[in-house]
Amino acid sequence: MADAGPTALVWFKRDLRLRDHAPLAQAQHFERAIGLVLIEPDWLGSPECDPRHVAFLLDAVRSLQDELAALGLPLLVRVGEAVSVLEALRREHGITHLFSHEETGPGWSYARDLAVAAWSRQQGVLWREWTQTGVVRRLRSRAGWARRWAQRMDAPEAAPVRGFKGPPGLWPDPLPTWSTLGLSPPLLTPPPAGEAVAWETLHSFLGGRGRDYRRALSSPLTAESGCSRLSAHLAFGTLSMRCVHQATEAAMLGTPDRALAYGLRGFASRLRWHCHFMQKLEDQPNLEWRNLARSVDGLRAGDGVHPDGVDQERLQAWCEGRTGYPMVDACMRQLRATGWLNFRMRAMLVSFAAYHLGLHWRAPGLFLARQFLDFEPGIHWCQMQMQSGTTGINTLRIYSPAKQALDQDPLGHYRRQWLPEWGTPAYPSPLVDERQAVAAIKQQLYTLRQQPESRAEAAAIQQQHGSRTSGLPPTARRSRSARPDSTQGSLF
Repeated sequence: MADAGPTALVWFKRDLRLRDHAPLAQAQHFERAIGLVLIEPDWLGSPECDPRHVAFLLDAVRSLQDELAALGLPLLVRVGEAVSVLEALRREHGITHLFSHEETGPGWSYARDLAVAAWSRQQGVLWREWTQTGVVRRLRSRAGWARRWAQRMDAPEAAPVRGFKGPPGLWPDPLPTWSTLGLSPPLLTPPPAGEAVAWETLHSFLGGRGRDYRRALSSPLTAESGCSRLSAHLAFGTLSMRCVHQATEAAMLGTPDRALAYGLRGFASRLRWHCHFMQKLEDQPNLEWRNLARSVDGLRAGDGVHPDGVDQERLQAWCEGRTGYPMVDACMRQLRATGWLNFRMRAMLVSFAAYHLGLHWRAPGLFLARQFLDFEPGIHWCQMQMQSGTTGINTLRIYSPAKQALDQDPLGHYRRQWLPEWGTPAYPSPLVDERQAVAAIKQQLYTLRQQPESRAEAAAIQQQHGSRTSGLPPTARRSRSARPDSTQGSLF
């Protein structure tokens, strides 16, 4: 095509919003601008992806298309491999600049970004990326990381989006059908997505639901309303971390309700832990498939040493919620039916798989990734390892299903809701004896941790990945009191 001047392509990844969107703000200054959402075969075919994730993304894109069209920016939705799609758009529309946010994702997305970087250099397309979380690329040391996080989150939002000059005659693409994607519709209908829904959810939490947050987040009976329910919106970027942080700080300072302010301080700490865990995957991408502490290699079948030894019968029973442990099975049934579960029950599910059933974290982690609507790779894989005892540095937390039932569902309401066969002959006997199953692996892990080589390895892991509080103001340090090793997947 003839040269029509600089043309910017805004590549939406996990940032499906208008507000606090630096690539969009930059594209406003160009003679022409186009938006792009890529639905990639590598994502659809990945073992972490489920149709529920695709449905949530399409719902968010649907509303985003309308909002951007009103501002003059056509949002294209293309299915295909990234470099091929980008090259086709470059040829058709004369793309000169590619704008996007940085992404900390699974291995396939990392390889994709490397390929896009090579393509952009070869074709002379200037690719610029902006940060949208506290994750720091090419981080040399964790020293000062907390201060940098605070600086990013306290910085002003990206400039508001006013309007664009889109290429004449270019209209938003229709959304792909399930047949086009080669997928069946999800059995689960996910909750509404989009930026407006995300802000409504945040305001309802900061305006009152967060009052009982610290107590409500542990029990599945109270967590559904007492937690923020923002995790899926943050995972898909319909709301930015900076907006959540600043709105939470403003709500804490502005409310006369001391109970609400106290609850929101607990929530604020988890925003920091969110980025802390994502930083680990950024710094060490192979932790999504390899034990962080190599001293525990070979401890459980299914790891890199014994990859084919997973007990499929135990894994399947755990996945289907029929282990014979009512609290475990009820949690799995809720997760499969809704795509969400509160943090403590997530931790219990992983702990049970690792310690009671002796399963390596990789296979259960892939299954959970498909169930969690809010799947965030950095948080997910760090927590899978943490709850399985393979980080080498975190406290071993072995959750007793019986104690969790007593603490979180003392009258059995939750278990009866999700496990109607509980207490009848149809409900299976326990798959394993709890005391015997836990005792052996617990002893193995404690013995391993006492070895000199394990201690040296733990020191190195702590140096690379351990959290730092230096540089944070005293109020922020106090808000970090939430234990990072008591969270799983959804921190909120």
